Amino acid sequence: MPDGISLAPADVRMFVSLDMHKLSIVAATLPPTGGQPKVERIETTEKAIRRFIDRLGGGEGLAVCYEAGPGGFALWRLLTSMGVACDVVAPSLIPVRAGDRVKTDRRDAKKLVTLYRAGLLRFVRPPTPETEGLRDLLRCRDDIRCARTAARHRVGKQLLRHGHVFREGKKSWTAKHQAWVRRQRLADPLAHEALVQMLIHLDGLDRQLAALDAKLEQLAGDEPWGWQVAKLRAFRGIGTLTALGLIAEVGDFARFGHPRELASWLGITPSEYSSGEQQHRGHITRAGNHHARRLLIEAAWHYRHAPRRPSSGAQPSDRAWQAQIRLFHRHRHLTAQGKRSTVVTVAVARELAGFLWAELTDQPPREDKLAA
Repeated sequence: MPDGISLAPADVRMFVSLDMHKLSIVAATLPPTGGQPKVERIETTEKAIRRFIDRLGGGEGLAVCYEAGPGGFALWRLLTSMGVACDVVAPSLIPVRAGDRVKTDRRDAKKLVTLYRAGLLRFVRPPTPETEGLRDLLRCRDDIRCARTAARHRVGKQLLRHGHVFREGKKSWTAKHQAWVRRQRLADPLAHEALVQMLIHLDGLDRQLAALDAKLEQLAGDEPWGWQVAKLRAFRGIGTLTALGLIAEVGDFARFGHPRELASWLGITPSEYSSGEQQHRGHITRAGNHHARRLLIEAAWHYRHAPRRPSSGAQPSDRAWQAQIRLFHRHRHLTAQGKRSTVVTVAVARELAGFLWAELTDQPPREDKLAA
């Protein structure tokens, strides 16, 4: 996560902050010498934005920032194509003054440009259009998966209300259970019609998921993500969808200079409140990207099993095998100390993030850890 503005401070002739909304933008400008920010309101159209930049004397020497939000990165891409140095601010890391109870668009724009000039803002890394498209597709799949789970629950609960209980197995939504569901006939015709409609909806969701999975399998083998997917899939607990999800959410792993930065961005580092002689560490921060955090923690659950090389097929890479050994012993050690399984898994996920970072940034493996 970059900390400095896109231009060197000596090259900036004007600082600009944009408080962007759906139909309007409140812009505040402040010269490097300081003073009182000037504020004006413009439309969100490309024509209005270009005209505003021209009024400021063109893009050369301008340092522009705006908060990341529902508007995405379209404004950043437009300004960048115009030759304007633009930074996207991380909203959760903007300093907040205690006791400030007045919030308006003008005040927000003035505050943002003042902090921008002072160098007190932190910025996010905008994804490439291809990575953002992959992220949208994977999040769409996750939404459909959640909708299918909810639809399955509705079907099961309706059958239960009418006294239809599956007794031919212990697991739901296996092939045997689904065949049983479709054989059920409810006595009340209206209730049965509701069941039929819910099953039609469920079938549609199943077909959508199957189509998306086929598309994602194809993308996983093509450029530009094929080599990253292959490296990530060598690790236990990471399949094609998890690998693509991590690539889409994290982006370029090399933008993190150390695995601790990646763990902090994922929100899997412990919170801390220490003062004087007292030290206290609490729950994980849960900051950053919750999609990537969920995928990583789900993968970490697999390391409770002993290391094992597959009898056939692709073998794990040296670092993936090192991760199996290290993380299994880490899981067993923390469990023996009486830690809860959820706490242990998050600790394992934190170390797994370091292994993945090292693999995708081509760090040299530690030869002393490559035990057979």
